Amino acid sequence: MKKAFALMAVGILLFAVLSSGCIGGSTSTQTPTTVTQKETVTKTVSTTKVEEKTTTVTAKPVVLRTTGATFPMYQIQKWIEVYQKLNPDVKIEYEGGGSGHGQEAFLKGLTDIGRTDPPVKKDVWKKFLATGDQPLQFPEVVGAVVVSFNVPGVKELKLSREVLAEIFLGKIQYWDDPKIKNLNPDAKLPHEKIIVVHRSDSSGTTAIFTTYLSLISKEWAEKVGAGKVVNWPVDKMGRGLAGKGNPGVVAILKQTKYSIAYTELSYAINENLPVAALENKAGKFVKPTEDTIKAAVANVKAFIPSPTEGYKENLKQLLDAPGDESYPIVAFTHMLVWENKNGKHYSPEKAKAIKAFLKWVLTEGQKPENLAPGYVGLPKEVAEIGLKAVDMIQG
Repeated sequence: MKKAFALMAVGILLFAVLSSGCIGGSTSTQTPTTVTQKETVTKTVSTTKVEEKTTTVTAKPVVLRTTGATFPMYQIQKWIEVYQKLNPDVKIEYEGGGSGHGQEAFLKGLTDIGRTDPPVKKDVWKKFLATGDQPLQFPEVVGAVVVSFNVPGVKELKLSREVLAEIFLGKIQYWDDPKIKNLNPDAKLPHEKIIVVHRSDSSGTTAIFTTYLSLISKEWAEKVGAGKVVNWPVDKMGRGLAGKGNPGVVAILKQTKYSIAYTELSYAINENLPVAALENKAGKFVKPTEDTIKAAVANVKAFIPSPTEGYKENLKQLLDAPGDESYPIVAFTHMLVWENKNGKHYSPEKAKAIKAFLKWVLTEGQKPENLAPGYVGLPKEVAEIGLKAVDMIQG
């Protein structure tokens, strides 16, 4: 009886233990919980590592924007290509649009570095100052404006000062005009009307060319004058065509037989266009080359004012230089930057990048290996004016 009661008690106790889950239940409920927690921790660590790696790889470069003159386009592109290889943490974006567009974009704060061929005029300079910051202007390179032509069978052409002005005035209408034939007796000049191609936009190249025409022709100075935009007499005669930017002018010239145009030397070189030998101040017919451009710069005393008074620079000073070897239409093209008072226009990071790039342009960028065909480096004393301006940039 007692033995039977004892066995019954053991059975009840064993049933209670099994029901409570203290033996088999602990493995089935706690183990999955532990595994789940480990998986969660592992995933968290993995995500953190990916985020850290992404932050390092996708660090954005400093972006510098430059806008304006197409006169120095090939040179700007060359500088950007070389500089970005040396400094991959900087990205430089160039937009042309002409000198007028460059000045306007600079005024509105739409570009970091403005570009203009002719020096900024006083009225525009005052608008820059009205922003509350100090503009700085200085030359960046020397270039030449050339006269190119598309006359089938004609590769060489001489143009006197008188003939050049009269062609663009519209007074000389045909290619076989006696005044042209006398200068080019061996050329097979056709009896075809001369089509004059010019810029449609506000252009520094136009300002340089029309200023030169005003210097060599009293009639041009009185009837047309000089400027980034002028009223071309040939348009009223039905013999004028207009293109946007130097690229637009060159495209029209290439497509239009019996046409003539002014453009920048580098475009003529790049497109393999014939260029005219122009009569210079000494009465010599000279083609634009590195030597004749250097001769022109060497034979004038260009006055470059303080970068804070850029409007005082006179475009006429480099044009029509004396000397037998001087090419007559040579000019500086300029940069515009802000002094950046109180960080008004540039962040510290951007100001630092601008200063580094411009210092490189005015030193290493002036060396022959970093110059594009058709351009000549600045005289040392002119480059130093630009370097002083760069040192003035705050930030």
